[in-house]
Amino acid sequence: MKKFLIPVGIIAVLGIYLYTKAVGSYNQFVQSEEQVNGQWAEVETQYQRRADLIPNLVNTVKGYADFEQETLTGVIEARSKATSMTIDPTNLTPENLAEFQQVQDQLSGALSRLLVTVERYPDLKANQNFLELQAQLEGTENRIAVARRNFNESVVAYNSSIRTFPNNIFAGWYGFETKGTFKASEGAENAPTVQF
Repeated sequence: MKKFLIPVGIIAVLGIYLYTKAVGSYNQFVQSEEQVNGQWAEVETQYQRRADLIPNLVNTVKGYADFEQETLTGVIEARSKATSMTIDPTNLTPENLAEFQQVQDQLSGALSRLLVTVERYPDLKANQNFLELQAQLEGTENRIAVARRNFNESVVAYNSSIRTFPNNIFAGWYGFETKGTFKASEGAENAPTVQF
């Protein structure tokens, strides 16, 4: 009878250990994934803030009749594309995130061209509404950078959690997959050329 109880006891202890490890891993994955989803919501909020500022900026600039219409149209079209592109937090694949980033980078480029063009209009540069909107836009760009950094940090923690052994076994059982991160924009490694 004693010989029978020892293997049963070992199997029971091993079963309890595996059960608690599996439940603990699952709960850890859920918490990490919720952290990623929360950081993603913050990224979307900051991009939406920027998109909400753009119509006011464009309307302020439109007041100057001789302003380049092509530049304004580029900003409006880029904003339209950027606001129409959304990603469900459960589908933050590297491909979807790269597509989202590309659309946002196009909007950033259009805004940069607008702000460079403004340099030719001293009256507009002195306009108080324009100056306030420009300051808000700069602040929003900083908030976007911080939100993206925080998002990337939470994704790295999540991905590390589900890829390490033995968590990777449990992650596969439960269907948790790695998430994508923001990458530097194409050409970001090159310093901008300034000509006077």
